[in-house]
Amino acid sequence: MAKSAGTTTKEPKSQKGTTTKRVTAKAAAKSAVKSAKSAAPAAKADGRGKSLVIVESPAKAKTINRYLGSGYVVKASLGHVKDLPQKELGVDVEHDFRPTYEIIPSRTKIIGELKKAAGKAKAIYLAADPDREGEAICQHLAEELSNGKPIRRVLFQEITKNAIQEAFENPGEINSKLVDAQQARRILDRLVGYQISPLLWDKVRRGLSAGRVQTVALRLIVEREREIRAFQKEEYWTVDANLGAQSPPAFDALMIKRADQDFVTASEGESGNIAVQVQRGKLLIGSESDAQAVRAQLEKEKFVVVLTTTKERRRNAAAPFITSTLQQDASRKLGFSVKRTMALAQRLYEGVEFGDEGLVGLITYMRTDSTRVSDQALREVRNMVGSTYGGDYLPAEPNFFRGKKGAQDAHEAIRPTSAARTPDAVARYIGEDEAKLYRLIWQRFVASQMTPAVFDQTTIEIAAGEFAFRASGSVLKFDGFLKVYEEAKDQPDSEDTELGRKLPLVTEGEELRLLAIKPDQHFTEPPPRYNEASLVKELEKRGIGRPSTYASILSTIQQREYVTKQQRRFYPTELGMVVTDLLVENFDDIFDIAYTAKMEDALDGVEEGTQEWHEALSDFYTKFEKDLRRAEKHMEDIKRMEKPTELTCEKCGRPMVVKWGRHGSFLACSGYPDCTNTRELTVDLPDLNVADIPQEDPEHFCENCGRPMILKRGRFGQFLACTGYPDCKTTRQLGQAQKKPPVPIDENCPKCGSQMVIREGRFGEFTSCSNYPKCKYIKQKTMGVACPECGKGELVEKKSRWGKSFYSCDRYPKCKFSLKDKPVPQKCPQCDSAFLLEKTSKEGSSTLECQGCGHRQAA
Repeated sequence: MAKSAGTTTKEPKSQKGTTTKRVTAKAAAKSAVKSAKSAAPAAKADGRGKSLVIVESPAKAKTINRYLGSGYVVKASLGHVKDLPQKELGVDVEHDFRPTYEIIPSRTKIIGELKKAAGKAKAIYLAADPDREGEAICQHLAEELSNGKPIRRVLFQEITKNAIQEAFENPGEINSKLVDAQQARRILDRLVGYQISPLLWDKVRRGLSAGRVQTVALRLIVEREREIRAFQKEEYWTVDANLGAQSPPAFDALMIKRADQDFVTASEGESGNIAVQVQRGKLLIGSESDAQAVRAQLEKEKFVVVLTTTKERRRNAAAPFITSTLQQDASRKLGFSVKRTMALAQRLYEGVEFGDEGLVGLITYMRTDSTRVSDQALREVRNMVGSTYGGDYLPAEPNFFRGKKGAQDAHEAIRPTSAARTPDAVARYIGEDEAKLYRLIWQRFVASQMTPAVFDQTTIEIAAGEFAFRASGSVLKFDGFLKVYEEAKDQPDSEDTELGRKLPLVTEGEELRLLAIKPDQHFTEPPPRYNEASLVKELEKRGIGRPSTYASILSTIQQREYVTKQQRRFYPTELGMVVTDLLVENFDDIFDIAYTAKMEDALDGVEEGTQEWHEALSDFYTKFEKDLRRAEKHMEDIKRMEKPTELTCEKCGRPMVVKWGRHGSFLACSGYPDCTNTRELTVDLPDLNVADIPQEDPEHFCENCGRPMILKRGRFGQFLACTGYPDCKTTRQLGQAQKKPPVPIDENCPKCGSQMVIREGRFGEFTSCSNYPKCKYIKQKTMGVACPECGKGELVEKKSRWGKSFYSCDRYPKCKFSLKDKPVPQKCPQCDSAFLLEKTSKEGSSTLECQGCGHRQAA
């Protein structure tokens, strides 16, 4: 690779004194040719005279080693071996953003082993993954291992015998454009993360992070949440007509038009409070009274067919998977997270034991944006489709798919390495989740080379006075690719609604029978929260980030507690909303959605060779540095804020203020440290300006002292706490049933003389001293039976930690006698025992038994 703007490499202390050269791929290739011509035919057992092959993972190394002869030694680098330093920026922004790399501490031993192996090898083959990250790994390995040895770059899209052999027969050079593209992205992420994160640590909380793409993804989630919270639902009605023709069946027709009505679009109608509108092809009516008026008018009209059409509609198969579509479909169909999907795909790609074939890679490389398929794979899958499903399912020519703009057609789509390896054949060799994902990939690929599905679509247009109705139905005529696979959807569309709806044969001018008018009430709904599939789709649609990075982005925003996932949907936390607001306010252009997409295009330009990487960084840093200086001075200090409120402290009467703590915002007395009263803020900090804060929550009272309980937040989330703290330390989980306040009774405590009260506990009511916690006397529920063991105590009912009743002596722990069955003060008629035991069967029937003689009688 040609040197770009200079690169500095720091050596770890154990390697001081050595020099690191940056080897050009061109020079390495020339040297490789010479070495190949002069190489000895025999290879020694200790590795001398052999070729060294380096891949990222041991699993991949194991699979590749199977296809290479004894003249190769395959080792793994375990991913990246060099990176920017951990404890400093590592980028010289004054000199064309020259980076300083150092060997990752955990890779020092591996580099030593690889250097030793490289010293014995006749040539070095770098076989990292065929993408930006893989190319950077190869460049860094070349810098460390060359020492005059020939360096060759081998690329393959699948780990199969043919692909590996072809790659080693045609080695190439390290792609400098890909290396520059990876370096530009890495430096860009370092500039943003390394300089903004400390700001967040100082202003909000330690341990937080910001990212060029991560923050924009979080912004989408936060903005969607605010859209949902601000949404005002509106009532609307639809009116459908159930009609009968001369031939069956009866069918429903949708009202679509009114002659004297000027219709508006759905978006205008949802915010415009109008009486009648059109949405999704239906006539929408604003109120029940309007709907009933339309109904009354329609009951007087004649329904006449004005047009009927039947046409054939074809649905084509979807393209084979690329990274983003695999992530989306695996989420919708299998419920897999993006991270899980990529981990499973990695294992399928790197190779599994497959019966007599041994180790074999089952799918092609899973980080790709190309829908291209190799000629060999096309021939194989077409032969399989024809022989398995028949000629009707095989198109005359292979199906080709248009890739998205900027797709790298050097890569292939994600597909099985052999269509002959059916999901059923593969399933017994791999795990359950891997089998599910393989089946999905196999089905999508096979279906992509099958004929379209064919539907007969019928539409009936109907006139009823000034109203127009339409009925549509669709019947599957030929399943085509649907025999194997159907693409998942976030929401059903009109095709799904029409599918399977059979309509009668009608003629134009035919008068239909009105069987019923069906007004139906609805309410407008806010947009749904993002799930992983819809967020990936939105990020890709807007050009934010790249699919290969989506797994780490979604993991990071959850690990940083910026979002939570509930029912597979993303909800922003208060922390996520606060961080988003601070960053968007202070870095409005850097974290702008359109600018982020534009920056991605610029980075793609580096990869394509149309832009220099340091020029792209310079354009970005000019804006970023200006925003950074401003943010350092003007970013709101959330950590130290004290926002005044109109609330007063219930303990000392001083004003309450909003503060920020470890678990988020809370209300605290302004008299701190004299008064340490705090309570939970019932609204998120960013919503303070648009929401009211209640003085207190009067619905919850302490079951021990009767004082009000307030909302607080701890390490495990929100909970209710007694306002009498520290005198009363009662707490209650949210959602736990409301307990009644203590009820006084006409009885005094035998220990301290205070009045006794009836309380409600986790296992029901009990009687105890009102002077709790100073006096902890609890009146036991006696059974009227003397303890048979000590003769001094009395048997009482108690509860175990699991809520089950048992019966023991009230002199415990001096006497440890206990029973699991209820003692009944009734003498045994046979042995005169003082009590019987009440036993209950599984069916619910009860009997009385004597534990002494075994006598049994009905309860």
